Amino acid sequence: METTIKIIRTSIHTFLHHYNYFTAAAILALPFSASILISSSSLLPDSLSVHSRLRQLFDSAGFPPESELFSILKLKLSQSISSSILILPFSLSFLLIAKAFVIQSFNTHNKPRFSVTGIFNSILQTQIWNTLIIISAHATCFWLLFIAFNCLENLHIPSLFFTVAGGIVYSIVMTNALITCNQGLILSGMELSGGFISILKACVMIRGRTSISLSLALPVNMALAGIESLFQFRVIKTYSDSGMSKPTSTMVLEGLFIAYLHSVLIIIDAIIGCVFFKSFKIAYDHNTVDEEAVRIKEDDAKLVKCLAKDLS
Repeated sequence: METTIKIIRTSIHTFLHHYNYFTAAAILALPFSASILISSSSLLPDSLSVHSRLRQLFDSAGFPPESELFSILKLKLSQSISSSILILPFSLSFLLIAKAFVIQSFNTHNKPRFSVTGIFNSILQTQIWNTLIIISAHATCFWLLFIAFNCLENLHIPSLFFTVAGGIVYSIVMTNALITCNQGLILSGMELSGGFISILKACVMIRGRTSISLSLALPVNMALAGIESLFQFRVIKTYSDSGMSKPTSTMVLEGLFIAYLHSVLIIIDAIIGCVFFKSFKIAYDHNTVDEEAVRIKEDDAKLVKCLAKDLS
């Protein structure tokens, strides 16, 4: 817990110390934030059509239609698919450019410093792999839940127990996948090596530090969820209740301000990832130096023993 608080405090101090630079990065991420806020609204009819198609697919595959778990998962998956399709162009452009600027600010140890273009190309490759991994994680969870339901149905286990257990397993798998992919994106930009190898390195880096990674991701994601709820209440609900065909200038300005707050949190999340990576590198280099010093001492001791034998 102490390490988590220290990383968050360092990240916020870094953001405030270089406020002008990171504000520019937040403005670059503003189109992505606006797209993700709009895509999460109930005004888009695409999620309804996707949900109906998923219901048909699940029914034909043999998923139980009366299960509350699969009903919730179908709804969340349809919303995720609709949102992902809408925000994909923004996430592969504005979001990655903003994160590339953040990552470049932490590449002070490289001479010459990595260019924004090079960092963008690296994290773009990793982001494509992240998308494939997230899709695979969703598919794997549904496959495991389907098999588990068919196996436990004959044992007459209450559906409420299966719903709770399945929801917990699904949340754990997706949370770890998202954290690993997010850290892999930061690592690929810091080391300028994009692709699947960065995600594997992120798995090794997070191993043994899962609790720290979760505690770092939790406050940011809760804040992002709060901002999305604020956008729904202040903009979407007001627009729906007004009955107007077009939003007013006040609604647009308030929506832009909420989207800016969302983009600021995205930048802070990227800063937290960079600080976490640098703290890991410092600890790793320190352990490497200690191991090298121990090895040198052991070699010196062996050399002294050999000299003592020769002299005797």
